[in-house]
Amino acid sequence: MPAVTPQLVLRMAVMGVLVVLVQVAAVSQVQLAGTNADLMPLVVAAVGLLCGSIPGAIFGFAVGLFVDTALVQTMGLSSLVYVVAGYAAGRLRELRDPQAAVVPMVVGALATALTTVGFGLMNFLLGIDAPVSWLLLRQILAQVVLNALIALPVFALVRRWLSPVLPEDPRRRRRRAYTTGGLSPLSRA
Repeated sequence: MPAVTPQLVLRMAVMGVLVVLVQVAAVSQVQLAGTNADLMPLVVAAVGLLCGSIPGAIFGFAVGLFVDTALVQTMGLSSLVYVVAGYAAGRLRELRDPQAAVVPMVVGALATALTTVGFGLMNFLLGIDAPVSWLLLRQILAQVVLNALIALPVFALVRRWLSPVLPEDPRRRRRRAYTTGGLSPLSRA
């Protein structure tokens, strides 16, 4: 896990506020294929992939609390599902360290599915009346596909914003050294 510096915390706080404001003011107003894009699970998963499980979970909690406050909905529901999404994405980074180009798309789709289904399930368990039908399932699937399509640019923006304050990961440096040639113990023979 990278060291959490005050600069990283400040950048994550600014990014969280900006993303919530953009989501509430602009992105939620645009409908594509009968659904709207949801930037929150994508950004939380991107922070988890870049920073690790604990910073991802903390960022998910803070963003979820801000979303609940901004939308005047049941406090803590979004926080709960975003904590799980941020922690899961961070654990994937810590356990497997994925390097494929499609990882942000897959993780974004999984985070969107997890948060959407989790939020609906928590509303159901709390007794909040909501219509459940095949139309809802179609809308969830459309949102997962739409978020998977926009996951790469969102991940690239988050990485660009956070990369100046992220410390270098020694695991990646060590792996890169063997691919450049000359440093492999096998090349000396």
